[in-house]
Amino acid sequence: MEKSTKKLIFTYLMAAAAGVLLHFLFQWFPNPVLALVSPVRESIWEHVKLIYFPMLAVSLFLGRGGSGTGRSPWLLSGLAACAAMLGTGYLYHIALRGESLIVDLALYFLLLALGFLLPRVLWPLCEWPGTDKAAVILTALLGALIVWFTFFPPDAALFADLSGAVRTFLTIPV
Repeated sequence: MEKSTKKLIFTYLMAAAAGVLLHFLFQWFPNPVLALVSPVRESIWEHVKLIYFPMLAVSLFLGRGGSGTGRSPWLLSGLAACAAMLGTGYLYHIALRGESLIVDLALYFLLLALGFLLPRVLWPLCEWPGTDKAAVILTALLGALIVWFTFFPPDAALFADLSGAVRTFLTIPV
């Protein structure tokens, strides 16, 4: 096994573990700062944080020291994995009314793995001029939406608390 493959597998396992810990972080230590990186309620949108923040850390770690082309495929891959999380979460939980924890965990680990496999596919795209800036802007935009919707979620299916709790803003201790 190549050294880079070992590094990639180890990084995947660390990112997966970080996402699992992020899921419970707000429950263990409820405060507004941790609410920004940890799901506050059981909505599909809030669970995007479990992909977004580990993939952001991975893009900064594995893309460091290189030009924008080194980081851009990882940022775009993270965005694609977040979009896939929203799409599959909507399909499974809203359209099909699924409630299996096993399916949720499998989706999480598979979508995170997708985030680790896509950079090789996206690498040629990142050689186009301006792609590195677009990747940073889109990643920052998603981060801003995550922060905004943590405190002010709209009344829409993606933001609905699937556990039946109250709106996000009311559950965050200020």
